[in-house]
Amino acid sequence: MPGATALPEPLQRYLTHLRVERRVADRTLQLYTEALARLVAGAADQGVALAAVQPHHVRRWMAAAHGGGLSPRSLALMLSAWRGFYRWWGREEALKQNPVEGVRPPKAPRPLPKALPVDQAVALADHRKRDGNPALLARDHAIVELLYGSGLRVGELVGLDWQAGDEAAGWVDVPDATVHVLGKGRKRRSVPVGGPSLAALANWLHHRADVASPGERALFVSQRGTRITDSQVRSRLRALAQDAGLPGSVHPHMLRHSFASHLLQSSGDLRAVQELLGHANISTTQVYTRLDFQHLAKVYDATHPRARKRD
Repeated sequence: MPGATALPEPLQRYLTHLRVERRVADRTLQLYTEALARLVAGAADQGVALAAVQPHHVRRWMAAAHGGGLSPRSLALMLSAWRGFYRWWGREEALKQNPVEGVRPPKAPRPLPKALPVDQAVALADHRKRDGNPALLARDHAIVELLYGSGLRVGELVGLDWQAGDEAAGWVDVPDATVHVLGKGRKRRSVPVGGPSLAALANWLHHRADVASPGERALFVSQRGTRITDSQVRSRLRALAQDAGLPGSVHPHMLRHSFASHLLQSSGDLRAVQELLGHANISTTQVYTRLDFQHLAKVYDATHPRARKRD
């Protein structure tokens, strides 16, 4: 797929609009660029100008992408990128129709989020590696505590600065025991920080000056002293979970799922969990009620005399 600079001029202007005015995340911008490249390729194969694309073209290209192995979720993102482009272009160039309106991707079963059992999540948060750089071990412990203790997205975590400021995307207010983050859609929210997380952060801040480069604003830094990346957090968490003896692969979003699931199991307060997670729609949060029901069903099957024992 060509990069953004190889796309036709209207598409380049749309991506600039998304980056500058909508301020979408870099990952979203990358996915939209790839999706729009598919639109260009489909139009070129059919010899159709972008302004002349019709709904039957869109359906044909979607079917081809589906036949080529693109998942329903990826198809939905692709159509969303195309639909957004034509809406924007219609306002800019007064196009007569949006050929993507009304076109829907095939439905796919919504997978349940993978959450750790409570004992495994707590064991991971309590685990300490015996060997390694003490500063980096303290950093990794603080990262796990914030991911599980406050339900942060990995992007929100790596965007934290070590102190508040006008340019800070997010920061931890230690006296107030609150973390302020910039979430999806550039929406700010505040989440409580528990005692174990505050203790882990205090230990990391004691070491941070020995690792961070001069003038570095990031709360969490890599061994090179610069802001840690999403992939580095995933790698460190995977290694820490393996060292703790947890089965399977553990990733940052699994700790966010665990935070939500365990909180809902204890409180039953769906609205509160929605606010803490920063979900715009409660339907997104309701998926955790299915996890909670699975937990209750297991308890029933294991303990009730009239339960149907399952293999």
